[in-house]
Amino acid sequence: MVRPFSIILGKTVRHIARLRGGSGSALPGLFVERIDPRFTKRTLDTLPHGVVLVSGTNGKTTTTKMIVELLEGQGLRVFTNRTGSNFSRGVAAALLSEISLSGKLAADIAVLELDEAHAVHFVRAIAPRHTLLLNVMRDQLDRFGEIDTTAKLLTTIAEHTTHSLTLNREDPRIAAIADLIPDTVSLRYFGLAPQLLGQFPSDDNLHDQSSVKSTQLPADVILESFRETTASFVIDETAYPTSLKLSGIYNIFNAAAALATVRNILGNKADTSKLIETLSTITPAFGRGEIIEVNGQPLELVLVKNPSGFRLGLSSFSPAGYATMIAINDNYADGRDMSWLWDVSFESLRQDGVEMVSGIRAYDMALRLDYDNVPVRTIIPDLKQSLKDFITAHPDQPKRIFCTYTAMLALRREINLVTPVKAIDS
Repeated sequence: MVRPFSIILGKTVRHIARLRGGSGSALPGLFVERIDPRFTKRTLDTLPHGVVLVSGTNGKTTTTKMIVELLEGQGLRVFTNRTGSNFSRGVAAALLSEISLSGKLAADIAVLELDEAHAVHFVRAIAPRHTLLLNVMRDQLDRFGEIDTTAKLLTTIAEHTTHSLTLNREDPRIAAIADLIPDTVSLRYFGLAPQLLGQFPSDDNLHDQSSVKSTQLPADVILESFRETTASFVIDETAYPTSLKLSGIYNIFNAAAALATVRNILGNKADTSKLIETLSTITPAFGRGEIIEVNGQPLELVLVKNPSGFRLGLSSFSPAGYATMIAINDNYADGRDMSWLWDVSFESLRQDGVEMVSGIRAYDMALRLDYDNVPVRTIIPDLKQSLKDFITAHPDQPKRIFCTYTAMLALRREINLVTPVKAIDS
C-alpha cells in the first residue's frame, strides 16, 4: 500500500519546484525516493497489466509515445513518464503528478522509457512484464564505454522481463539477446523489408552499407516501404498502407517497433486495423522532428545524439528551402565525447550551407563542417543569442535546427518566450 505521507510530501516538493521555475520532473522524484524507496514499486504493482519498459540507444521517447497512444486506442488507460526524464527519479516524479492523495493511480498499464543504465537498476526492483529493445549505437561512450557494454545492459533488462519481449531483428546485438530468453516469454521481432536495409545501418556497418544484411528472423511487423508522409507495414502477411504525421525515417521504423510491441502485449486481443488507424494520428515527441510555428513560419527541432541518429536525421529532411542551424552541447546528458561528429557525413548540407552554428561545442561543429566543405555563415556559442539572430535573419523562411539533448531543451525554453510551446513536463 502506498503511504499517503510520501505522496503529500512529494507533491508539495513538486509544487514548490514549479513555483521556483523548475519543471518539477526530477527533484520531487529524487525526494520521494529518498524518503520512501519503495514508493515507485508499490504504486506500479497496483496496475493490472503491469509495466512496459522501452530502452535502447535511439528512439525511446517517440516510440514510447507511440506505444502509449496505440494502447489507448485499444481502450487501455496508460500511465507514462511523459516528461522524457528517463531515469528512475523521473518515473517517480511522473507518478507524483498523477497519483491521488489516497494512493490511486488511474491506469491499467504503465509504459516507461528508461535510460539503459538506469533501466538495469529499475528492473532489479520492478520486473517489467513487457520490454521493447530498440537498438545499440555508439552514444555517450564516456558513460558506457564500448557498445558491447550497452548491449550487456539491455540483455540484463531482457532477462528480468516476465511476459513478452520485442526485439529489433536488424540489429545483431539486439537479435542475439533472444538466445538467452526462456520459452515462457513471448518473443517477437520487428524488421525491415530487404530493399530498406541500406537506409538503416547498424553501428557496425555505418561506413560500409554493402555489408548490411537481414538476420532473416521472422518479424511480426515489417516496414515494407515509406515515402514522405506515407508508409506500409506488413503484418500477418497483409500490407497495411497508412498516412503518417510522424516525420523522419527513424520515427517510421520505430513505428514498426511500437506496433510489434503492442501486438505482443495484447496477443489475439489486438485490433490491427485500429492500431494502424491510431498510428496515422500520432505526432512526434518533443524535439524529435517536432514542428513549432514561430512568426508564421515552421521551425523544426531534430534531436541528434550519435552518428547513426545524425545521419538518419540528415537523410530524413531535405535542406532545400530551409534555413539550417546546428546546436551542439557536451553536457552530461549529451555525452562529453563529441568525437562521433567526425563519423557523420554533412555533404547533404554543402549546397545550401548552415546559417548558424551554436552551443558549447559550436567551434568544433564548425570545424567539422569545414572539412566537408559546408559553408557556415555565423558561429555564436550562446544559444539564446544565436536563436534570436537565426530567427531574425530568416523571418520568411522555414527553419530547421539539429540539436543535442540539452541544447534542444534550452532552445525550446527560448522559443517559448516567442510563441507558446507545448510543455514537456507533466
